[in-house]
Parts: sequence; C-alpha cells; structure tokens
Amino acid sequence: MALCFGPLLTACDQLGIDTPQKAAERQVADAKAVGSACRHALRAIEDCYTLNPKADKASVFAGWREMDEYMRENKLEGVAPVVPRPAPGASKPAPKKSADEEEDADAEDDPKAAKAGKGKAAGH
Repeated sequence: MALCFGPLLTACDQLGIDTPQKAAERQVADAKAVGSACRHALRAIEDCYTLNPKADKASVFAGWREMDEYMRENKLEGVAPVVPRPAPGASKPAPKKSADEEEDADAEDDPKAAKAGKGKAAGH
C-alpha cells in the first residue's frame, strides 16, 4: 500500500505545494534577505525592524550581521537609501478618494460651495 502512495506524496514538490517546513524556511530566508538589504542600504537595524514589522527579527538581524561582516571583509560601501525613514508616530496615508467622495466631503465642509457645484452639474 505504501508503494502506491509514495509517488503521489513526492509529486507535491513538483506541483509547487508547500509543506509547513518549506514555508518556514522561505520566511527565514526572506527575513535574512531583508536584513542584508537593510545593511547594504546603510540602514540601522532598528530602521529595518520598523520598515518590516512582519519579518522575523532574529532572521533579519542574522542577515544584517552577515552582510555587515561581508561588507567589512571586502571593504564595500553601502548604497544610500532612496525611501526616506518614516517619521516617528506617522500613520499610513489616507486612501485616495474618488471624485464623488471628494465632492461629498467638500459639501460637508462648505454647503454653499456644494450647492454651487451641483448647480453647475445640473446646467450641463
């Protein structure tokens, strides 16, 4: 019986189905890559944690440390980051509103302007 199911179980890899072990290994590798990239971009480890809150901190640090050692051994300079550091306590920007939502928001702020805008739209 086991011989019948053996080929089916090995086919999971060929189909691209992840096992929990592979998913965990990928997350660790991704976090190490994030840490390496942060170090190469001359970011402090704290900045890296802030910019990547979902990444495993231990793996991020391991990647950061490995890149730091590599850069020191090979006397490499980092690359200045392009994305600015987020301001402390800054929240995410509000989602963009559609034209109708903006018009409604304007109407709440200034009822006279809203009536004038509707009159223009009705005159079309």
